[in-house]
Amino acid sequence: MKERAGIQSVEVGFGLLDVLSRSRGPLMLRDLAAAAGMSAAKAHRYLVSFQRLQLVVQDTGTRYDLGPAALKLGLASLSRLDAVKLARARVADLMEDIGHTLALAVWGNHGPTIVHWEESPQAVTVNLRLGDVMPLLSSATGRCFAAYLSKDAITPLLKDELARAQKQGRRDVPATLADARAMLEEVRKRGAARVVDTLLPGIVGFCAPVFDSDGHIALGMVALGPTGTFDPEWDGAVDVPLRAAAKRLSRDLGWHG
Repeated sequence: MKERAGIQSVEVGFGLLDVLSRSRGPLMLRDLAAAAGMSAAKAHRYLVSFQRLQLVVQDTGTRYDLGPAALKLGLASLSRLDAVKLARARVADLMEDIGHTLALAVWGNHGPTIVHWEESPQAVTVNLRLGDVMPLLSSATGRCFAAYLSKDAITPLLKDELARAQKQGRRDVPATLADARAMLEEVRKRGAARVVDTLLPGIVGFCAPVFDSDGHIALGMVALGPTGTFDPEWDGAVDVPLRAAAKRLSRDLGWHG
C-alpha cells in the first residue's frame, strides 16, 4: 500500500515536543536539540513557531517547556479515555451522595495528574487545578497511584521525593523508603489512600483506585473536603461510597479482582 504524503517539517518538529513530553523538567536549547537529533539553530526556528502557538514556553533562564496549548491537548486526549468518560458520567451522582468535591486523576508523564474536577456547592476553596501533578507522599492521589504501580516504576520517584522532603525538613511524610513502602502496603490493605492535614492544611482527602481489565490502575477517584465537615474515618460516610463507586467502575471496565 502506497504511503500517504505528509508534511515532513511537522513530523520533524514534533520530535522536540516528544522530547519535552518525556523530560522531567524544562530543558536548555542545546540539550533539547541534541535529544531531538537536530542542530540548535534548526530547533530554535521550530521553537519560535511553537511558542507562538503556545505549545512551548520559555522561562527567564532560557529553558523550554511544554506550554498551555500542549497541556490543553493532553488533557483533552486523557478525558477521552473510556475509564475517564465512564467516571465523569458518574461523578455528579457520587458527589450528591458524598456531599464533597470530587476529582479524577490519571497517571501522566510527570505523575498523578488531575483531569476532572467537580466542585461541591459547599466546598471550601482548594488551590488545585486541572493538570496539577500530585505528590506521591503527601497526597491521597499520589499514595494511591504509588501503591498500585509497579515497584520498579515507582521506586526512583519515591526516592527523589523522599530526598526533597528531607531537605525541607518535613515531618508529615515517611522519612525512609521502608516507611514509604509500609505506608503503601497499608493503602493496598485498605483499598484506598487517605491524608489529613498533609498536602493542604485543614483538608482531608481520600483516593480510591479504579482498575482496567488487566488489573492495572486506570485512574483514581478523589474526594476531599474540610476537616470540620468531612468524615475522615475509614469505613465512614466518604470512604465507603467512594470505594464502592471505584469498584463498580472497575467491574464495568472488565476487572474481576
